[in-house]
Amino acid sequence: MAGKHIIQFFILLILQVFVFSNINVYGYVYPAFYVYFILLLPFETAGWLLLLSSFALGLGVDFFTNSLGINAAASVFTAFLRPGLFRLLKSKKEYVPGITPGVGDLGFRWFFLYASILIVLHHSALFFLEAFSFKDILQTLHRIIASSAATLILVLILQLLFLKQNKR
Repeated sequence: MAGKHIIQFFILLILQVFVFSNINVYGYVYPAFYVYFILLLPFETAGWLLLLSSFALGLGVDFFTNSLGINAAASVFTAFLRPGLFRLLKSKKEYVPGITPGVGDLGFRWFFLYASILIVLHHSALFFLEAFSFKDILQTLHRIIASSAATLILVLILQLLFLKQNKR
C-alpha cells in the first residue's frame, strides 16, 4: 500500500472516531465516512491487502467507539464485494493500473453508482449486525437509508472538492 493510502487510512480513522461517530441525528443518521478508504483504493490492490486493510480500519473504529466488531465485519463485507462490483459496473474506460475508482478517472455517473451500491451494502451489514434481529426492520431500514444518504453526500462532496482542486 502506497504512503498516500496509509496517510488516508489514518486521517479517515481519526475523522470517523472524533467527528463522524459523534454525529447522531435522532438515532438514525450515522455517517460511516471511513468507508471512503475502501472506495478509493486502486483497482490493482491485491485482494488480501484490501481485506486486511479494511478489517484494520473497521477494527480501529470499533476499538475507539466500543462497537464490538460490527464496523470490522461491515468493512470486510464491503471489501469482499468490491471486486465483483467492478466486474458488474463495466466502465467505458478500462480499469488500468494507476487510476483509482473516482470521479476524476471514471466520471460522476460511474462513481455515484459504485459508491451508492457499496455504501448501502456496508450500512446494511452494519445496521443489521447492530440490530441482530428483524424485529424492528422498518427502523433498521430507515437508519440504512438515512445514514447511507448522509455518507454518500459526504463522499461526493469530497470527490468534487478534490476534482476541482486537481483541475487548478
